[in-house]
Amino acid sequence: MNNRFKPQMTTLAPANLISQKSICAAFASTADTALEYASASELSEMMASNELTAVALIEHLTQRISDMNEQGPAIRAIIELNPQALDVAKAMDEERAQGQLRGPLHGVPVLLKDNFDTADSMQTSAGSLALVGDPAAQDAFVVKQLRDAGAILLGKTNMSEMSGVRDMSLPFGWSGRGGQGKNPHLLSASTSGSSSGPAAAVAAGFAPLAIGTETNGSITGPASANGVVGVKPTLGLFSRSGVVPITRLQDTPGTLTRTVRDAALLFNILQGTDAADAATADAPSGIDYTALLTTDALNGKRIGYPLAYEGANGGPLTPSLEMLGAMATLEEQGAALVPLTIRFPNMDRYFDGLMGGMKHEFPEYLASRSGLLVNSLQELIDFNSRNPGEEQYGQKMLEAINAVAISHPEASALIAEISANFKDAIDQQINEHNLDGLMAEADGYSQFSAAAAGCPAITVPSGMSDGGVPTSVFFYGKQWSEPQLFAMAYSYEQASQELQHPAFK
Repeated sequence: MNNRFKPQMTTLAPANLISQKSICAAFASTADTALEYASASELSEMMASNELTAVALIEHLTQRISDMNEQGPAIRAIIELNPQALDVAKAMDEERAQGQLRGPLHGVPVLLKDNFDTADSMQTSAGSLALVGDPAAQDAFVVKQLRDAGAILLGKTNMSEMSGVRDMSLPFGWSGRGGQGKNPHLLSASTSGSSSGPAAAVAAGFAPLAIGTETNGSITGPASANGVVGVKPTLGLFSRSGVVPITRLQDTPGTLTRTVRDAALLFNILQGTDAADAATADAPSGIDYTALLTTDALNGKRIGYPLAYEGANGGPLTPSLEMLGAMATLEEQGAALVPLTIRFPNMDRYFDGLMGGMKHEFPEYLASRSGLLVNSLQELIDFNSRNPGEEQYGQKMLEAINAVAISHPEASALIAEISANFKDAIDQQINEHNLDGLMAEADGYSQFSAAAAGCPAITVPSGMSDGGVPTSVFFYGKQWSEPQLFAMAYSYEQASQELQHPAFK
């Protein structure tokens, strides 16, 4: 979760392998950036032209993580490295040498938030020491998709423990297992949201791709704070099977990358029906999310933006300099910007619905695992009480979830009603003003609305604030409008070129 479930009003303000030295030299001749900051697309091209091997890439990134995750700036974005990564990389290199390519991400490393089941030696703990034990018996659905596509699981990332619902007062990016994660741009700044580790790791050049999860703001918030591209899909586009839940009523995997195209490549892989997740049955399939990525995709588009929010203590907004700059770029690319007063629906009992969902779904997840230290929500709470750690952090939210008196059907009905209201509010604006999508910056309200509605959203870097932290543009729209949002986000990204690598200060 992000924003503490509550929108905050702000102003829009190795032998036989190419040496590392030769790899970097070769890459420097084709792009003005270091290997660690190469996109998945660039890395794939280098491997296709025999300038790079998957083994050499894994070795390079593993060394970088060794130098910077616990030492140096101590980002603490990685909670565990995959000891099998090099073996998998060798296998991917051998397949490539034999002409057996699985796709554009063959041999490309990806990081997973520590709430995705992996049937290997890695833990799946949601950052909690209480969930350390036997590894999962099978891969999460999306993990299997990644493996089948030839991506290399480099490791698991840190996260806000239990996706931020251990205690709402805990700092973002902290987990008992991983410690306090940091923002690589400004080490004292917030990482935001529960997918803090994936976002910080991608920003820090630990991997080009990462998979996180969002219930409400946990991808879009960290993407903005850490200056990367974050995409939350329509609820049901990606499977949630094998993911430690808050609740399927709102949970979805999503992507953290440094480029829009890399995110689209991941979407091509992660779409698909999962018989174990009914929400995926209605999702579109077989879509090429890169098909509309052109530099002129903004030309002729109508995009709404908020002048004010109506309801939930909303009010008028004043655009920040970064927002004004982003708007100017959009207009220069041929987009027509439409000012709106956006209705923010009543969210009474939204949190009751989420808590009710987790109270019933988390025990179901625990029942799918064996060899863990706890087998129920109460046992998790008891473990944390006995093992408070040096920070002595509490767990008020977990206690509240355990105490809530609401059935799963009641929680489902509650969330369904609220979600429908938020979806209608978005659809109404788009239909009434003949819009291709909506945009804002990290104002809290737009991010919350898209998540509550189960609608897709893309966060793209828009610059840096005077304080040295990234800013962002947030595109969102109707359910299943990902192809159009990708097109607009890509066109903006290519025109603005606002991705900035971190200073680690």
